[in-house]
Amino acid sequence: MRLYLSTGESLEGVLLPPTAYTDPNVYIVKLKNGYNVGIAKDKVAKLEELGEMAGTLPAQAGVREVDTGRPWVAIVATGGTILSRVEYSTGAVYPTTDPSLLFELAPGLSELASIRIDPFMAKFSEDMTPADWSAIAGKIAEHFSRGAVGVVVMHGTDTMHYSSAAMAFAFKETPGPIIFVGSQRSSDRPSSDAFQNLLAAVVAAVSAPFGESAIAMHASTNDGTVYIHRGTRVRKMHTSRRDTFRSIGITPLAEVDVESKSLKVLREDYKRRGTLSYTDKFSDRAALVKFYPGMDPRVIDALVDIGYQGIVVEGTGFGHVAERLLPALKRAIDNGVVVAMTSQTIYGRVNLYVYRRGRELLSIGVIPLEDMLPEVAYVKMSWALANFRREEVPSVLRAPVAGEMTPRSDPLEFL
Repeated sequence: MRLYLSTGESLEGVLLPPTAYTDPNVYIVKLKNGYNVGIAKDKVAKLEELGEMAGTLPAQAGVREVDTGRPWVAIVATGGTILSRVEYSTGAVYPTTDPSLLFELAPGLSELASIRIDPFMAKFSEDMTPADWSAIAGKIAEHFSRGAVGVVVMHGTDTMHYSSAAMAFAFKETPGPIIFVGSQRSSDRPSSDAFQNLLAAVVAAVSAPFGESAIAMHASTNDGTVYIHRGTRVRKMHTSRRDTFRSIGITPLAEVDVESKSLKVLREDYKRRGTLSYTDKFSDRAALVKFYPGMDPRVIDALVDIGYQGIVVEGTGFGHVAERLLPALKRAIDNGVVVAMTSQTIYGRVNLYVYRRGRELLSIGVIPLEDMLPEVAYVKMSWALANFRREEVPSVLRAPVAGEMTPRSDPLEFL
């Protein structure tokens, strides 16, 4: 829609449909940069319709395709803020799977690729489970098998780094990138980051040379640049900032200039595009436990007694826990539970050889996991338990699979 203003100016964008809570005397327009503006109707001299009004496309429960003759990119919707609306009666945000919302969000997507939209599920990310990771892996494989050159997964940000790590372990090789994308603000908010993040994710899905799992989110609080982070070396670092995701211990894989729709590769150690090879199995018998002062050993005992098969511990510093926990950890290991150690510190790595406590942990069979992030270690434990024999799991955890461990830690990396 093009709006001609009484001042002689004009602007072009997507005319958003009114709701019961919008001012009837104001037009709400989504501009090409992704921002919404309100224009008083008495300031508009003329409306020129350039295409369908946003929201008039019928909601469809199934897959929708837009074939532009360009390579195919699949967009798999799983929910989250990026595919959510404000519920104006309460002010809360709720997830939706309406495919037509994507074309309100980013009407220029079809200029980059042929788009296949799959409204797979509508979940807030805190509701995700290992069973959902299995389902998402199967869905991604389905789209690659149908010829997609890349798959974009729309996901809530709170546990997106868990899911991106899960796909990194699930897919040994892929024909293209798996790009997770989210937003910190829902798509109908004026300053939403959804548009630029989604656009960048599709750019990466089409043009990135790598075939691995990654996350696309704002590089800074400003618009213009989106980082593509390796799926096993990234973490959400802030509750609300648009640049909440940061690569930990490494630089991002790539960056996307939103204006030029171009991608610049920042690392050379990426996994190249290949053939499709994957497993979609994850175990729900893995646990992630954070050690804290005064922790009761019965926390560990309870996990063993209800049948958990793997426990990842977030220890202090180099990977330590209180002496009183040692008998409970030994009992777990003697009962066949795999126990691995990570650190609560964001940077650096586990080293169980420095202090006596670390050596005591090693002596009872605790597995040190270098600089693997605790969330990633938990996901890898879930994957390893589901796909390898019990006696193989410790060696699988220690061996790099998807860039989850780095060769060394730079003491200046946190500055």
